[in-house]
Amino acid sequence: MVTPELVRRLEDKALSLRELIVKDLIGAGKVGHLGGSCSSAEIVAALYFHKMKHDPKNPAKEDRDRFLLSKGHAALVQYAALALAGYFPIAELQRVKSLGGMLQGHPDMTRTPGVEANTGSLGQGLSVANGMALGLRLNGAKSRVYVIIGDGELDEGQIWEAAMAAASFKLDNLTAVVDRNRLQATGAIADTFEIGPLAPKWAAFGWNVIEIDGHDVAAVVEAFDSACAVKGKPTVIIANTVKGKGISFAENNAAFHNGAMTSEQLAIAVSDLAKLRN
Repeated sequence: MVTPELVRRLEDKALSLRELIVKDLIGAGKVGHLGGSCSSAEIVAALYFHKMKHDPKNPAKEDRDRFLLSKGHAALVQYAALALAGYFPIAELQRVKSLGGMLQGHPDMTRTPGVEANTGSLGQGLSVANGMALGLRLNGAKSRVYVIIGDGELDEGQIWEAAMAAASFKLDNLTAVVDRNRLQATGAIADTFEIGPLAPKWAAFGWNVIEIDGHDVAAVVEAFDSACAVKGKPTVIIANTVKGKGISFAENNAAFHNGAMTSEQLAIAVSDLAKLRN
C-alpha cells in the first residue's frame, strides 16, 4: 500500500541520492555521468529502500532480489544507494574511479559489495537478467530480478533478442525499467536513432507494459507492486524521466550526460537540491 509516509520517505531517499552524486561522487572538475544517474534516482530509491529484499550485512544472501544496472555508465546512482543502504561507508564515495578503489566507472561485481554483474557494455544487461531469472525459477526461488535499461540502449539489437527470450520463457519474476529521459551522450535520441513508440513495441514482444512518470514516487511503487502480481509474462516499466533531474543547468542537457561541473555550477547544484529539501 502506498502511503503518504512512504512517498515522503522515498522522496527523501531520492533527494539524498542526488546530493551524494553531486557532492561526494562528482564535485567540481571531475567528469561524471550526472544526467542519467539523476534521472534514475526515484526508481533506484524505490527499489533499494522499499521494494527489494536485500541485506547490506550479507550481500550474497540466497533469497535476495537481484538488481542490474544495464546502463552501467550511471553507476553513480547505484553507488550512492549502496552506500546509503549500508553496504560500505559513505566516505568511500569520494574515491570513485580511483586506482585500486572499490567503485569503478562501471559496476564491477568483483570489487563492489551489492553489485550483481559487471555492466556497461550497452545492450547486455537484459540478457544477464534473463539468465538470473531463469536460474532462480529452476531453483524454486521466490526472488525477483530488476534491471534498468537506458532508452538510448534500446538501439542495441541484443535488447530485443533478450526481450523475445524473456517473453518466450514467461519470466514473470523479471521486471525491466526503461529510463526514458530521451537523451543520449551527444543529443536527442529522436535525432540519433528513433525507434518509435515504446509501449506498443514492448507489448508486441509479449511483455506486460506499464508507463509512468518516473519521478512520481507513488506511481513508481505502484508499478513495481503491479509487476509482482503479473503471471506468465515479464513486465517492463517505461519510466518517463528528465535527464539531470533536480539540477537546473543539467536538466534536459546532453552536455551533462558525462560532463564536469565548474565550482560555480557545483554551488548552483547544491543550492538547487537544498531548495528541494526545504
